[in-house]
Order: sequence, then C-alpha cells, then structure tokens
Amino acid sequence: MAAQDYLEMPKDPSALILDFLKVSANLKNVRRQGWVDKLNHKCPETVAEHVYSMAMIGMILSDFEGRDTEKILKMILLHDMAESIIGDITPDQMSKKSKEELEDKAMRQILDRLPDRISGRYMQLWDEFQHMLSEESKLVHQIDKLEMALQAKIYSDDGYAPQLLTPFFDSAKDEITEKNIKEIIAKIRAG
Repeated sequence: MAAQDYLEMPKDPSALILDFLKVSANLKNVRRQGWVDKLNHKCPETVAEHVYSMAMIGMILSDFEGRDTEKILKMILLHDMAESIIGDITPDQMSKKSKEELEDKAMRQILDRLPDRISGRYMQLWDEFQHMLSEESKLVHQIDKLEMALQAKIYSDDGYAPQLLTPFFDSAKDEITEKNIKEIIAKIRAG
C-alpha cells in the first residue's frame, strides 16, 4: 500500500499515530533523485538515510554549539516528510515556488491527520523551516547541504567521477555560511 493510501483511509483516533509512522516509513523507499539523475546511480541513498545522517550531524553540531537540539532534530525529521507522498523533486524538475507549494500541500495532508495538539506544533516547525524564519531553520538548511557534500564524498570514494560530483560540492559551498560547517566542508573536499 502506498503512503498516500494511508492518508485517504478513514481513521479512528487510535490509528492516527500509526498512520503517521507508516507515511514516515515510506521514506525508506524513496531514493534521492539527484544521485539518480546526475550520477546515474542505480541504488543511491534513500531519503530516510539522508534524514538519519542529517539528524546525527544536527545533534552533534547543535550540542557542540549549545543550540536548541530538540527543535533542530524535530525540524530535520520533518523537513523531507512530504517526499513520502510526492517523491524527491530536484531543482531541475520544477520551479522552487511550485515545489514549495506541492510540499506544503503534502505536509498539510500528512500533519492534518495527527491529533491537533501535535499537528499544530509540527506545522509551525515545517513553516519555520520552509521560510527560514529562525536561526535553527537556517542551520538545518545548511546541515542539509553538509550532508549532501558528505554523501558526495562517499560516492567519490566509491569511484564516481569527480566532475559529476563537483556541482554537489559547489552547491554546498555556495550556501553554507556557518563557520564550523564551512570548516567541515573544507575537510570533506580535502580528504
């Protein structure tokens, strides 16, 4: 059964959390499309693997810098949840505005199925992330880029052509402003 099927089924209150977990588990089946398109990778990381790696990075950086780790981790865990329904859409596939609208609609569909006391908080975190309204959301966007660069390094070490990976490294380098993350990116590129 596809993730969207879970959202369309009528539910009793005791099944709401289970539905959310099933939708989130679908991220284990969604491949990161950029690696498929740019590297012709047959079995790249999944969105769930990407989110897990981001969560580890976010936990370490947030704790190291004394930031709101709980908020950052929740934002990381939610940031790609819409992809459980719409898939991983790359910048080449549609405009940024269209993608944001599609993701927002999917997130509202997912979160509206949760109990109100939870869904409202998660929607607020989602909106904050989408529009980079806080220091935490800005950090999560940079962690997203750092994780992409780390995965590019892994694929480079696996033998993928450096010229195919350069756009991923350049994108990360161009968007990262945090000093600690810039230093990590430099070490990734040098290593």
